[in-house]
Amino acid sequence: MHIEPFGVEIWMNEWETRCEYNLAETCVESLTIAALLDITGHTANDLSALLPMKMTYGAIEGSERLRTAIAAMYNTLTLDNIVITHGTIGANMLVHKSLVSAGDRVISVVPTYQQHYSIPASIGADVQHLRLTEENGFLPDLDALRALATNGTRLIAINNPNNPTGALMDAAMLEQIAAIAREAGAWILCDEVYRGTDQEGSGITASIADIYEKGISTASTSKAFALAGLRLGWIAAPARLMETVAIHRDYDTISVGMIDDHFATLAIENHPKLLARSHEITRGNLATLAAWVDQQERISWIRPKSGTTALLKFDLPMTSREFCIALLQQTGVMFTPGSVLEMEGYVRIGYANNPEILKQGLARVADFLQRQ
Repeated sequence: MHIEPFGVEIWMNEWETRCEYNLAETCVESLTIAALLDITGHTANDLSALLPMKMTYGAIEGSERLRTAIAAMYNTLTLDNIVITHGTIGANMLVHKSLVSAGDRVISVVPTYQQHYSIPASIGADVQHLRLTEENGFLPDLDALRALATNGTRLIAINNPNNPTGALMDAAMLEQIAAIAREAGAWILCDEVYRGTDQEGSGITASIADIYEKGISTASTSKAFALAGLRLGWIAAPARLMETVAIHRDYDTISVGMIDDHFATLAIENHPKLLARSHEITRGNLATLAAWVDQQERISWIRPKSGTTALLKFDLPMTSREFCIALLQQTGVMFTPGSVLEMEGYVRIGYANNPEILKQGLARVADFLQRQ
């Protein structure tokens, strides 16, 4: 099976261990196990609960306790609507493999995580791109979506909050997208891995799994919960889809690790506390980034409303890859070139890391821009 090289992952693999200031990172600054225990009201003594744990496969679909905790973050779901996966990347792969066959029409927003158009293309699907533009605030053009969503469309893949733009679809827009999908008979896959990082209010936006009867939410502990090292994600979807997912999951997952399940359960059961930490970081850091952008003559943007990333448009006579490599070599600061996101002329910044790293990295970028 041929599949296109994964642009953003190739870039990250090539450079993230060779930079001094990683402003390409998309996770909220990662927690230690000690910090996780502290935030959730536990101590190191609670690690003793792991000692009698027998290292079997554990609960195949994920523990009932974890699935119950995840279901509680939705308005209409129960643990029967949840299955645990190897990160959101595993969840997305399972959904595409479970739903898409050769010849099926799949509509994917672009830019987004490359899985959502490259996986169905590798299956032989008729993949249509719905391009997000600055003119629409990087939100979907619903008239364009309606034109693409012909009768019999199999799947519409969206990403909310969006990576890399930070655009946020509210419940009303999701309802409109659901209406378009319903008319076409399509499923909606919404990659919601950044859900919980909105810049206002509780930080948790509406989920497509609560809005649409054929809506599928994928997410994980990686981004908003700052626990990428657990490699634990989930699919939240109608129970009838889970039967098909289970067949594919037997071939590539079986189960997630019991220790990952254990710590993820602590995190999700205490998600308001973890998200409060994430909001302090993301909201403070976005204010820092906004003040910096205002001072840069060669940089413009659409300010994110959620997520951990932003697209910066640069006014320099070079490609985005040339920009990023020069920036790395001259300053040690790492961005992600827009070219690997099908957004040439832009670079992606991740702004959810340590506030001091962000400030120091941005100062170096400012000096770099002044020298060009």
